[in-house]
Amino acid sequence: MPLLRRKHRVLPGFGLSLGYTLFYLSLIVLIPLSATVFKAAGMTWPQFWSAVTSPRVLASYRLSFGAALGGALVNAVFGLLVAWVLVRYRFFGKRLVDALVDLPFALPTAVAGIALTAVYSRNGWIGRLLEPHGIKVAFTPLGVIVALTFIGLPFVVRTVQPVLEDLDAEFEQAAASLGANRWQTFLHVVFPEIWPALLTGFSLAFARGLGEYGSVVFISGNMPMRTEITPLLIITKLEQYDYRGATAIAVVMLSASLALLFIINTLQRWTASRSAA
Repeated sequence: MPLLRRKHRVLPGFGLSLGYTLFYLSLIVLIPLSATVFKAAGMTWPQFWSAVTSPRVLASYRLSFGAALGGALVNAVFGLLVAWVLVRYRFFGKRLVDALVDLPFALPTAVAGIALTAVYSRNGWIGRLLEPHGIKVAFTPLGVIVALTFIGLPFVVRTVQPVLEDLDAEFEQAAASLGANRWQTFLHVVFPEIWPALLTGFSLAFARGLGEYGSVVFISGNMPMRTEITPLLIITKLEQYDYRGATAIAVVMLSASLALLFIINTLQRWTASRSAA
């Protein structure tokens, strides 16, 4: 019998590749995060609880989580609309609009924060129009939501857009031929197909908003108990040499990020299984 020959592989074997992968992830991700947890572990439970539940910290939690949720909800609606327009319609400048969606990815967050502050401040192009109606955006919680909406839009659009492109328009035509109106067609034919991707995009935008710093600190005003986000509070405690307090708050945010990561991975597996089915 002829001897079986091993297939030539360009990449190294499984053992070497896995070892390098685990080493790289440990060096870049696991070790720094573990150091944060171990630093907080040096505190007693009363000290830890006091550090993460003080009124100022709780106010920052409410703003960070609330604004991230608000921005993600806005993007879930209008991001779906943008993706729908880019996929379903042909119009002049479509490629430019499609490229502008990725602008928050490429734009430095500090530049985004300065630009949003200049536009929505009392003397800004949009702010001066809202001021007579009693609507203030810059240096308010609303400004934080605006900033998080800006940086979270690409996550929803780029998650939903491929699903819409793969969705055959014949299903919509079949529903219309059976007497369904546009709303019924969208609700019963299109939405069930894009729902997992939309939920994934929403979760990504929410997770991104929780950790956003650069674009928020300029437009928020950074007023304690009012417009101070949790990442800024961590920086403030580090500047005050309160390293344990900063790491305690960081552990809380890390736990929330890990929970969101688990949810996002679950949604992605769900989306993949539905696509395969």
